[in-house]
Amino acid sequence: MSAGVQIGFSINEILALATLATGACWVAWKLRTRRLGAVPEKKPLWVSFGAELFVVVALMFTCRVAVADWPKVPSGSMEPTLRVGDYLLVNHLAYGPRLPFTNTAIVFGQPQRGDVVVFRYPLDVSEFYVKRLIGLPGDVVRFDGGAVSVNGAPFDVQVISEGTGPKVKPEDRGQWLLDETTAGNSRTIKVNPFVMGRLAPTGMGAACTIEGAAAWQCTVPPGRYLMMGDNRDNSSDSRVWGFLPQEDVYGKAVRVLFNLHDLSRAWKPL
Repeated sequence: MSAGVQIGFSINEILALATLATGACWVAWKLRTRRLGAVPEKKPLWVSFGAELFVVVALMFTCRVAVADWPKVPSGSMEPTLRVGDYLLVNHLAYGPRLPFTNTAIVFGQPQRGDVVVFRYPLDVSEFYVKRLIGLPGDVVRFDGGAVSVNGAPFDVQVISEGTGPKVKPEDRGQWLLDETTAGNSRTIKVNPFVMGRLAPTGMGAACTIEGAAAWQCTVPPGRYLMMGDNRDNSSDSRVWGFLPQEDVYGKAVRVLFNLHDLSRAWKPL
């Protein structure tokens, strides 16, 4: 079972520390020049490589945290939509930027069904996951054999591939690729024909009714989202850790920037 996508948190930490360090140098330099009453002709190295870089580093950190991000996908929980090695363009302005070091957002919009959403993992908010938003607050989501329907709509699933043939990617061999349309949103999902969704929604509690080994129905509580991976039989998602709180939403993944192992995926929309 894949754990989802953990996003480059360490890079944000490095940028935060660099911002603090260069900011301290900038303040120290300003205080020194004020005390001397003039700018010395020869600047110390800590000024050239510290104080003078403060604005640049601070802008990089702010943009990465509040505006856009470029994480790398390390697992297959969102295959075939996202592949291992994809670098994503994550738009933090889609729903509103978050203030650095806080979970406070300036709301611009709300996530919609079908969005590929980046969020803080509810069981460890220091990690970031990416999944597809299946159910909004109040939605009734039905699951059967790996596919979903929302608010009583009939299941609309078409088989694209049964995982055979020369053009099938190695990670898709033996897996079924299905075109799933729900609430007007269409995407390709992957299902293991030997499992077919036999993962009970243990994390969603009393909001769900179990109808069979691979069939259940859930009503999404207020202030929560139901998230699932497109790789339905290899994804740790709401079925495992429960509904996603609205305040944990971090941004919207909008494109694959590139994949060094598959250049054809560059600038692929999601």
